[in-house]
Amino acid sequence: MNVLLVDDDQVLAKGTAKLIQRLGGHQVYIADDPVEIFYRCQIGAVDLILMDVNLPGAQWKGQAVSGADLARLLKNHSPTAHIPIILVTAYAMLTEQEALLVTSQADGFYTKPITDYDAFLNAIAQLCGTN
Repeated sequence: MNVLLVDDDQVLAKGTAKLIQRLGGHQVYIADDPVEIFYRCQIGAVDLILMDVNLPGAQWKGQAVSGADLARLLKNHSPTAHIPIILVTAYAMLTEQEALLVTSQADGFYTKPITDYDAFLNAIAQLCGTN
């Protein structure tokens, strides 16, 4: 499976990508630029998006956007609406998670730091129907 990992922390993203590749056997691409994210998704190079909610400096059409904003934009764009999106963040309380899922239209939520990669990979597999 081709996974797009959207994260502004490149060091954390590279470590997470290596673990997903090694433990899950998935190809992982890292991006934090909305234009690149939309491009990869529109050309069919993405089977799943792991989207950090906090993306400081990210801009889409001149407007600052969060990962939740990008998820909603992708879900409302017919060529990319089918791609499962899991929001990943360290900053949301349990009560905020449901609101983030509703506003972003994402398919799932996972809290950072990811400590149990087997459970995380199982959640990915269930969401994508590969389990």
